[in-house]
Amino acid sequence: MNDFDDFERQLEYPLPKLLETAVLAAYDAGKEILEVYKRDFAVEYKQDSSPLTEADKKSNALICLRLSKYAPHIDILAEESADDKKRLSNSFCFAVDPLDGTKEFVKKNGEFTVNIGLSHENRPVMGVVYAPCQNKLWYAALGYGAYATDLGGGIFRPFDPGTRIRVSDKTHGLTVMKSRSHSDEKTEALLERNRHRIKGIADFGSALKGCLIAEGLAEVYYRFGPTFEWDTCAMQCVVEEAGGIFRQGDYSEMTYNRENILNEKGFVILNRIENKLEQ
Repeated sequence: MNDFDDFERQLEYPLPKLLETAVLAAYDAGKEILEVYKRDFAVEYKQDSSPLTEADKKSNALICLRLSKYAPHIDILAEESADDKKRLSNSFCFAVDPLDGTKEFVKKNGEFTVNIGLSHENRPVMGVVYAPCQNKLWYAALGYGAYATDLGGGIFRPFDPGTRIRVSDKTHGLTVMKSRSHSDEKTEALLERNRHRIKGIADFGSALKGCLIAEGLAEVYYRFGPTFEWDTCAMQCVVEEAGGIFRQGDYSEMTYNRENILNEKGFVILNRIENKLEQ
Protein backbone atom coordinates (compact mmCIF):
# COMPACT_ATOMS: atom_id res chain seq x y z
CA MET A 1 0.00 0.00 0.00
CA ASN A 2 1.44 3.42 -0.96
CA ASP A 3 1.19 6.66 1.04
CA PHE A 4 -1.78 7.85 -1.01
CA ASP A 5 -3.83 4.66 -0.43
CA ASP A 6 -3.02 4.68 3.29
CA PHE A 7 -4.02 8.31 3.64
CA GLU A 8 -7.36 7.79 1.89
CA ARG A 9 -8.11 4.62 3.84
CA GLN A 10 -7.50 6.20 7.24
CA LEU A 11 -9.15 9.56 6.53
CA GLU A 12 -12.73 8.28 7.07
CA TYR A 13 -14.15 11.45 5.45
CA PRO A 14 -14.83 11.87 1.70
CA LEU A 15 -11.81 13.87 0.57
CA PRO A 16 -13.69 16.20 -1.84
CA LYS A 17 -16.17 17.05 0.95
CA LEU A 18 -13.40 17.64 3.50
CA LEU A 19 -11.60 19.85 1.00
CA GLU A 20 -14.80 21.75 0.24
CA THR A 21 -15.39 22.28 3.97
CA ALA A 22 -11.89 23.76 4.34
CA VAL A 23 -12.23 25.92 1.22
CA LEU A 24 -15.57 27.40 2.24
CA ALA A 25 -14.29 27.97 5.78
CA ALA A 26 -11.34 29.88 4.31
CA TYR A 27 -13.68 31.84 2.03
CA ASP A 28 -16.03 32.83 4.85
CA ALA A 29 -13.07 33.66 7.08
CA GLY A 30 -11.84 35.87 4.26
CA LYS A 31 -15.12 37.79 4.35
CA GLU A 32 -14.67 38.35 8.09
CA ILE A 33 -11.11 39.53 7.47
CA LEU A 34 -12.15 41.98 4.74
CA GLU A 35 -14.85 43.45 6.97
CA VAL A 36 -12.13 44.44 9.45
CA TYR A 37 -9.66 45.38 6.68
CA LYS A 38 -11.99 48.03 5.26
CA ARG A 39 -12.18 50.00 8.49
CA ASP A 40 -9.88 51.25 11.22
CA PHE A 41 -8.74 48.52 13.62
CA ALA A 42 -6.50 48.15 16.64
CA VAL A 43 -3.21 46.23 16.51
CA GLU A 44 -1.93 44.24 19.47
CA TYR A 45 1.52 42.65 19.70
CA LYS A 46 2.26 39.15 20.91
CA GLN A 47 5.29 38.08 22.96
CA ASP A 48 7.31 37.51 19.79
CA SER A 49 6.44 41.06 18.64
CA SER A 50 4.25 39.80 15.80
CA PRO A 51 1.02 41.78 15.26
CA LEU A 52 -2.44 40.51 16.18
CA THR A 53 -5.75 42.01 15.08
CA GLU A 54 -9.48 41.44 15.42
CA ALA A 55 -9.37 39.84 11.97
CA ASP A 56 -6.89 37.15 13.12
CA LYS A 57 -9.15 36.23 16.02
CA LYS A 58 -12.41 36.19 14.05
CA SER A 59 -10.91 34.11 11.25
CA ASN A 60 -9.36 31.66 13.70
CA ALA A 61 -12.64 31.13 15.56
CA LEU A 62 -14.67 30.62 12.38
CA ILE A 63 -12.26 28.14 10.80
CA CYS A 64 -11.78 26.06 13.95
CA LEU A 65 -15.55 25.87 14.49
CA ARG A 66 -16.18 24.73 10.91
CA LEU A 67 -13.41 22.13 10.89
CA SER A 68 -14.25 20.70 14.30
CA LYS A 69 -17.94 20.49 13.41
CA TYR A 70 -17.35 18.54 10.20
CA ALA A 71 -14.33 16.48 11.31
CA PRO A 72 -14.36 16.34 15.13
CA HIS A 73 -11.86 13.49 15.25
CA ILE A 74 -9.13 15.50 13.52
CA ASP A 75 -7.14 17.70 15.90
CA ILE A 76 -6.38 21.33 15.05
CA LEU A 77 -3.16 23.28 15.52
CA ALA A 78 -4.13 26.93 14.96
CA GLU A 79 -2.06 30.06 15.43
CA GLU A 80 -4.55 31.87 17.66
CA SER A 81 -5.63 28.85 19.73
CA ALA A 82 -3.95 27.08 22.63
CA ASP A 83 -1.87 24.11 21.50
CA ASP A 84 -3.58 20.94 22.74
CA LYS A 85 -0.80 18.34 22.75
CA LYS A 86 -3.24 15.47 22.44
CA ARG A 87 -2.86 16.12 18.72
CA LEU A 88 0.49 14.29 18.90
CA SER A 89 -1.31 10.96 19.27
CA ASN A 90 -3.53 11.66 16.23
CA SER A 91 -2.26 10.60 12.80
CA PHE A 92 -4.18 13.55 11.27
CA CYS A 93 -3.89 17.20 12.25
CA PHE A 94 -5.09 20.45 10.70
CA ALA A 95 -2.61 23.35 10.67
CA VAL A 96 -4.45 26.68 10.51
CA ASP A 97 -3.03 30.14 9.93
CA PRO A 98 -6.16 32.28 10.03
CA LEU A 99 -4.36 35.35 8.66
CA ASP A 100 -0.95 34.70 7.14
CA GLY A 101 0.75 38.01 6.56
CA THR A 102 -0.72 40.10 9.36
CA LYS A 103 2.04 42.67 8.74
CA GLU A 104 0.77 43.03 5.17
CA PHE A 105 -2.80 43.23 6.48
CA VAL A 106 -1.80 46.09 8.80
CA LYS A 107 -0.03 47.85 5.90
CA LYS A 108 -3.20 47.31 3.81
CA ASN A 109 -1.32 46.08 0.74
CA GLY A 110 -3.60 43.07 0.17
CA GLU A 111 -0.83 40.45 0.32
CA PHE A 112 -2.24 38.17 3.00
CA THR A 113 -3.84 34.74 2.92
CA VAL A 114 -5.88 32.24 4.89
CA ASN A 115 -4.04 28.91 5.17
CA ILE A 116 -5.59 25.56 6.09
CA GLY A 117 -3.34 22.50 5.85
CA LEU A 118 -3.87 18.87 6.82
CA SER A 119 -1.09 16.48 7.73
CA HIS A 120 -1.16 12.71 7.97
CA GLU A 121 1.64 10.78 9.67
CA ASN A 122 3.61 14.06 9.78
CA ARG A 123 3.35 14.76 6.05
CA PRO A 124 1.14 17.43 4.38
CA VAL A 125 -1.73 15.79 2.48
CA MET A 126 -4.15 18.67 1.84
CA GLY A 127 -3.65 22.41 1.49
CA VAL A 128 -5.93 25.41 1.03
CA VAL A 129 -4.54 28.93 0.55
CA TYR A 130 -7.06 31.72 -0.04
CA ALA A 131 -6.18 35.35 -0.84
CA PRO A 132 -9.28 37.41 0.09
CA CYS A 133 -8.25 40.65 -1.64
CA GLN A 134 -7.75 38.82 -4.94
CA ASN A 135 -10.56 36.30 -4.32
CA LYS A 136 -8.06 33.70 -5.51
CA LEU A 137 -7.74 30.16 -4.22
CA TRP A 138 -4.91 27.65 -4.42
CA TYR A 139 -5.54 24.14 -3.17
CA ALA A 140 -4.10 20.63 -3.38
CA ALA A 141 -4.49 17.12 -2.02
CA LEU A 142 -2.15 14.16 -2.02
CA GLY A 143 -2.38 12.30 -5.31
CA TYR A 144 -4.88 14.75 -6.83
CA GLY A 145 -2.58 17.58 -7.94
CA ALA A 146 -2.61 21.33 -7.29
CA TYR A 147 -5.10 23.90 -8.57
CA ALA A 148 -5.63 27.66 -8.75
CA THR A 149 -8.96 29.34 -9.35
CA ASP A 150 -11.07 32.42 -8.71
CA LEU A 151 -13.48 31.35 -6.00
CA GLY A 152 -16.36 33.03 -7.82
CA GLY A 153 -18.58 34.11 -4.97
CA GLY A 154 -18.01 30.98 -2.93
CA ILE A 155 -18.77 28.48 -5.72
CA PHE A 156 -16.24 25.63 -5.52
CA ARG A 157 -15.84 22.61 -7.78
CA PRO A 158 -13.11 20.31 -6.41
CA PHE A 159 -10.35 19.12 -8.71
CA ASP A 160 -11.52 20.94 -11.84
CA PRO A 161 -8.99 19.82 -14.50
CA GLY A 162 -9.15 23.23 -16.15
CA THR A 163 -7.51 24.88 -13.15
CA ARG A 164 -4.68 22.42 -12.48
CA ILE A 165 -1.26 24.06 -12.09
CA ARG A 166 2.39 22.98 -12.46
CA VAL A 167 5.72 24.53 -11.57
CA SER A 168 7.82 25.90 -14.41
CA ASP A 169 10.65 23.89 -15.95
CA LYS A 170 13.13 26.78 -16.00
CA THR A 171 16.73 26.19 -14.95
CA HIS A 172 18.10 29.59 -15.97
CA GLY A 173 16.78 33.15 -16.06
CA LEU A 174 15.15 32.48 -12.71
CA THR A 175 12.55 34.57 -10.93
CA VAL A 176 13.27 34.54 -7.20
CA MET A 177 10.66 35.31 -4.59
CA LYS A 178 11.60 37.59 -1.71
CA SER A 179 9.62 38.25 1.45
CA ARG A 180 8.24 41.76 1.62
CA SER A 181 8.46 41.92 5.42
CA HIS A 182 11.05 39.31 6.41
CA SER A 183 14.12 39.91 4.26
CA ASP A 184 17.54 39.98 5.96
CA GLU A 185 21.24 40.32 5.24
CA LYS A 186 21.60 36.59 4.57
CA THR A 187 18.91 36.75 1.89
CA GLU A 188 20.48 39.82 0.28
CA ALA A 189 23.88 38.10 0.23
CA LEU A 190 22.36 34.99 -1.35
CA LEU A 191 20.74 37.04 -4.11
CA GLU A 192 23.96 38.94 -4.79
CA ARG A 193 26.01 35.73 -4.93
CA ASN A 194 23.63 34.20 -7.49
CA ARG A 195 22.72 37.26 -9.52
CA HIS A 196 24.13 35.69 -12.71
CA ARG A 197 21.33 33.10 -12.52
CA ILE A 198 18.54 35.48 -11.59
CA LYS A 199 16.42 37.32 -14.14
CA GLY A 200 14.03 38.96 -11.69
CA ILE A 201 13.15 39.36 -8.02
CA ALA A 202 9.55 39.61 -6.86
CA ASP A 203 8.56 40.86 -3.40
CA PHE A 204 5.40 39.35 -1.90
CA GLY A 205 3.92 38.68 1.51
CA SER A 206 2.50 35.51 3.09
CA ALA A 207 2.02 32.11 1.41
CA LEU A 208 1.49 33.87 -1.92
CA LYS A 209 5.19 33.28 -2.67
CA GLY A 210 4.92 29.50 -2.60
CA CYS A 211 1.63 29.51 -4.51
CA LEU A 212 3.07 31.64 -7.30
CA ILE A 213 5.98 29.20 -7.64
CA ALA A 214 3.46 26.35 -7.78
CA GLU A 215 1.66 28.22 -10.55
CA GLY A 216 4.86 28.51 -12.60
CA LEU A 217 5.23 32.27 -12.15
CA ALA A 218 8.53 32.06 -10.22
CA GLU A 219 11.10 29.39 -9.46
CA VAL A 220 12.91 29.95 -6.15
CA TYR A 221 12.26 31.14 -2.60
CA TYR A 222 14.60 30.92 0.40
CA ARG A 223 13.36 31.78 3.89
CA PHE A 224 16.16 31.78 6.47
CA GLY A 225 14.18 32.94 9.50
CA PRO A 226 12.01 30.63 11.62
CA THR A 227 8.34 30.03 10.85
CA PHE A 228 5.65 27.80 12.34
CA GLU A 229 3.86 24.71 11.07
CA TRP A 230 0.71 26.69 10.27
CA ASP A 231 2.76 29.00 8.02
CA THR A 232 3.95 26.23 5.72
CA CYS A 233 1.71 23.12 5.82
CA ALA A 234 -0.93 24.20 3.27
CA MET A 235 1.63 25.91 1.04
CA GLN A 236 3.90 22.86 1.03
CA CYS A 237 1.10 20.60 -0.17
CA VAL A 238 0.28 23.01 -3.01
CA VAL A 239 3.95 23.26 -4.05
CA GLU A 240 4.62 19.52 -3.95
CA GLU A 241 1.43 18.53 -5.75
CA ALA A 242 2.36 21.06 -8.45
CA GLY A 243 5.65 19.20 -8.92
CA GLY A 244 7.85 21.51 -6.86
CA ILE A 245 10.30 20.93 -4.02
CA PHE A 246 9.73 22.09 -0.46
CA ARG A 247 12.45 21.40 2.13
CA GLN A 248 13.85 22.73 5.37
CA GLY A 249 16.71 25.18 5.03
CA ASP A 250 19.26 22.35 5.18
CA TYR A 251 17.29 20.46 2.48
CA SER A 252 16.05 17.83 4.94
CA GLU A 253 12.37 16.80 4.97
CA MET A 254 9.84 19.19 6.49
CA THR A 255 7.40 17.37 8.79
CA TYR A 256 4.27 18.33 10.75
CA ASN A 257 2.32 17.68 13.93
CA ARG A 258 5.53 17.82 15.95
CA GLU A 259 6.14 18.53 19.63
CA ASN A 260 8.16 21.61 18.61
CA ILE A 261 6.00 23.50 16.11
CA LEU A 262 8.75 25.97 15.17
CA ASN A 263 10.40 25.50 11.76
CA GLU A 264 13.81 26.45 13.14
CA LYS A 265 15.82 25.80 9.98
CA GLY A 266 13.80 28.01 7.67
CA PHE A 267 12.74 26.51 4.35
CA VAL A 268 13.45 26.40 0.63
CA ILE A 269 11.02 26.20 -2.31
CA LEU A 270 12.32 25.25 -5.76
CA ASN A 271 10.67 24.36 -9.03
CA ARG A 272 13.59 21.97 -9.74
CA ILE A 273 16.42 20.72 -7.55
CA GLU A 274 18.92 22.01 -10.13
CA ASN A 275 17.96 25.51 -9.03
CA LYS A 276 19.53 25.29 -5.57
CA LEU A 277 21.34 28.57 -5.10
CA GLU A 278 24.96 28.82 -3.98
CA GLN A 279 25.03 29.78 -0.29
